[in-house]
Formats: sequence, C-alpha cells, structure tokens
Amino acid sequence: MAAGGQVKRDFGSFHASNVQELIEASEEDYKPPIIPIDLPNFNEYSEGKVCPFGKEVRSKHFLLEDFNFLNHGAFGVALKEAVDATQQWQYYIERQPVRFMDREILPLLVYITRRLSKFVGCDATDVVLVQNASTATNTIIKSIKFNSNDVIYCLNVTYGAVKKLLKFTSEETGVRIQEENLDFPITGKDDIINKVKDTLRPGTRLAVFDHIPSNTPFIMPIKELIEICHNRGVPVLIDGAHSLGSLPLNIKDLNPDYFVGNCHKWFCSPKGCGYMYVKKELQKTTRPLIVSHGFGSGFSSEFMWSGLQDYTAFLSLHTVLDFWQSVGEEKIRHYMYTLAKQAADLLVEKWKTGLFAPQEMFASMVLVRLPSTLHEGKICDYSLAETIQNKLFHQFDTEVPIKAVNGELYVRISVHIWNELSDYQRLADSVITMATDLE
Repeated sequence: MAAGGQVKRDFGSFHASNVQELIEASEEDYKPPIIPIDLPNFNEYSEGKVCPFGKEVRSKHFLLEDFNFLNHGAFGVALKEAVDATQQWQYYIERQPVRFMDREILPLLVYITRRLSKFVGCDATDVVLVQNASTATNTIIKSIKFNSNDVIYCLNVTYGAVKKLLKFTSEETGVRIQEENLDFPITGKDDIINKVKDTLRPGTRLAVFDHIPSNTPFIMPIKELIEICHNRGVPVLIDGAHSLGSLPLNIKDLNPDYFVGNCHKWFCSPKGCGYMYVKKELQKTTRPLIVSHGFGSGFSSEFMWSGLQDYTAFLSLHTVLDFWQSVGEEKIRHYMYTLAKQAADLLVEKWKTGLFAPQEMFASMVLVRLPSTLHEGKICDYSLAETIQNKLFHQFDTEVPIKAVNGELYVRISVHIWNELSDYQRLADSVITMATDLE
C-alpha cells in the first residue's frame, strides 16, 4: 500500500501490480495464488511408485515418434504433461483474457519464479524468467557499457551464438575479445584451470564461460574458474544453457556474477522458457531488452512483463517442477549418468576409439570419436561431419550430431530418461555398416 492509503501501482492500470512486494516476501508471509486450472499431477511417483525409465516413460510422458533420437541436447524434448498444461493455460486465458492479464498473470509469474529459484539454488529476487539463454546473454552483454579499453575473456569452446554476440559488441563498442584456445583432447579439469590462470589478466571487464560447452560437452570446472576470476577482480557470466536438469545446480554456492540457462533442454519444459540470475549489486545496471510497465519498480518488476505475449511456457514450469520433484531429481540424473557411461563404453568398444575427455567430465552428453574408416583420406571438417549426420538421419532413422573437432570426427550422444542402451547399440551398428560400405 502506498502512502496515503493508495494502492501501489507498479504496472500502471494493472490491478495486480505489486510484483516486487510479492517476490521479496518471506516464506512465512508469502501466500501463493490459487492455480485456476486442474494441472496434471504425478502423485503416483510421490506416493512411492517407481517411475519406469526407458521405453515405458517415453510412451507415457513424452510425444516422441518411433525414431532413434539421440539429440536431446539440441532443443530438448518437452514433457507431454507440460505441453498439455500450456494448452490448458491457453484455453483458460481465452475464456476471459482481461481478467487473466489484468488480475492473475503477475502473481502467477511471481509464484513460479519463487518455485524455480529454490530448484536452482538462489534467492527469488535474483532470478527472472526469460525466453531462453540467448535472450538472457544479450540482456547482460548489452547492459554493460563496454569501451575500447575493455577486454572480454572467453575460450574457444564458447557457444557459437555467444561468440557472434561478442563480435557484434566489439564492432559496436570497440571492446577487445580475448579468446584463448584449449588443447584437445582434454585430459582433465586442470587443463582448463591452468589455461585460465595463465592467460586471464586482472582488469578484464568480463569473463564468459560455458558450464557445459555445446559442441564439446565436458563439464567445465566453473566454481574454480569463478574463484580465479574474482581473485583478479573480473566479473563472470556463466552460460548454463545445458545445466538445469543435467547437473545439480546451486547458483548461490557457485557464486557467479551472472548465470543464464534454459528450461526447455534437459529440464523438459515447453519451448520458450529460460532464466537469468544476476547478483544483487549488479541488478540496477542490468536492464531488460524491452522496457515496459515494470520500469523503475525494481529488478523483478522490470523483467516480469515484456508486453503481451504467450507466457504459458513459463506457467507450465509448475508441471515440470512437479514431475522432477515427484520422480526425484537424483534418481533422474543417476539414470542419465549411468546410461551415458554404458553407452559411451559400448561405442568405444564397438568402434575401437575413445572419448574427447575423461568419462568423469561428462554428464548427460558424451563426445565419442568415430572410427577412422569413416574418413580415411578425407579432411575432417564441418562438411564431412554434416554428410555423415545426414546419412544417419536419412538411411538409419537416427538423429545425432556429428562434430568435427581438432582434425577428428566425433558423435555427441545425449542421454535422457526415455533412452535405453539399445538406442546406442543401434547407433554403433549403423556407423559400422556405413564404415563397411566405404571399404
């Protein structure tokens, strides 16, 4: 309530506009809004039934067709119940759109933000929902006032779209990009730690690291890297596009200055849902790409509403969180990690090759070298990798990315709870057939 008994209006004429007040409320004082629709539930798992991973969970909780799909890491696969929930929300909204947008959506977005913050390990006041990690990264980079005396530090494994953003920023502001090369293959996390120790200069304006690089999906030792950076006075942005769901996550413990991530990848939300964490002391200078009604009312308020759009992917997080918490996030990751190791061992044995990095540096994606018989006498470049990937797709009904790295070809396998070892046996046999046909 504002001074003089007037209702506080952070969002103009919106009837529910006290976003900052709700997001800052203590657990004791906060009262979540009533969910106006009957959301799917997973009571059977919370009541003790074991979730049947593999083919059974694939048919029960996902919409995948009969295809050997080993590329969950690309854009994720949404939980069927979460897709259903988005449609329920859409139908509910259209029954009375003004009621929903004017009176209900903001408290509902606060509620899901508070729930998500607990899952990723940070204060609700420090995280906001965004469409994806790219939106969040652009927001952060464009909020920092770089100039020609500044340096942004990154590694050669930085995500391609982020490299392009940094190049664009350099062209616009004159900031210099210092990109350091890791030596491949990786032998352990010390390769990365020592590279950063040896090349990061104090006074660098920003360091950008992937939690799990997309093309070379080993787990980066980001806690150690953040500590190195902070000891030299360098702020850190972590691109955690592949973190949520794939890794246990406690952002407050990691202590980055900025952390961005996706919910649609390993967490299995519908597309168009991500999050952005910003340290409290940096929130006043981190401004949204789209300025709207929440402007001037606080960090959470400024990002909560970016104009009329479909917010149902955000709201579907209630269903996704319910699934993970009912089934058990540790059980889910244990299945993924165990199967990833089994699959990698199988492919290495069948192809007589090796991994890009030690097994313990991989989570739910693994980079396995393809047999040399597939490319003898040929240059291992993007074009050849694309040719092999297309053959696997068209001739063997297998969706899996092929990566050309350091003069070698690798396959990047993804593993989720709907996969089984037979999926990777099928991949192994398909590659052997392709190699035999080339002899």
